[in-house]
Amino acid sequence: MAAVIALEVVPPVVAVLVAAGSTGINTFFKFYFYQRIGNKMKKQLLALLCSSVLFSPLALAHSLKLDQMLPQTSVSEAGEITLKGQDTAYQQWHSSALSGKVRIVHHLAGRSAAKEKNQAVIDAIKAAHFNQQQYQTTTIINADDAIVGTGMFVKSSAEKGKKENPHSQVVLDDNSTVKKAWGLKEKESAIIVLDKSGKVKFVKEGKLSSDEITQVIQLTKQLLQ
Repeated sequence: MAAVIALEVVPPVVAVLVAAGSTGINTFFKFYFYQRIGNKMKKQLLALLCSSVLFSPLALAHSLKLDQMLPQTSVSEAGEITLKGQDTAYQQWHSSALSGKVRIVHHLAGRSAAKEKNQAVIDAIKAAHFNQQQYQTTTIINADDAIVGTGMFVKSSAEKGKKENPHSQVVLDDNSTVKKAWGLKEKESAIIVLDKSGKVKFVKEGKLSSDEITQVIQLTKQLLQ
């Protein structure tokens, strides 16, 4: 009797599928639920998939690996800042220029928050007084990742930084070229230590702790020996 009542309250096609056996019932319910809640489920599954990709370690990780060279890239918009007396000029910069000296590379978004995040690292570099014949700091500023309307300020700040630290290499990147090539995050600050051959010996995105700053300075000293 119960089986008869159940058949009376569901669509007539079920009665046919019951007669076809369990395979027919399974086929019907797959089709039935897809039609009734398929769109909603697809949206939920899509949202879940997107969130899993966006927040997975692979999605957030940079592409830099220890003891390997940095991915090759070049900046032609605007490029490396050079000095001619008190005037500044720009020239194309290529990552191959990073080899030849021990370096601490500071890649940062063109935002004051990103600059301040690892200012303690820059202060520690200045205090270390590394041999300029063997060492150079390279600062790469992503002007494409700046607050709207602050582009001229970012440019003038970069040029001022070059004048104050003429031995340092300063690169202004107008198209996020380096960030994309190295898989770096937006609105962030990254510190990278390179040996003379240009191989990565340390890399971190985000604010370095006091212990990490000490590690960077000591590592750089070791590489200079």
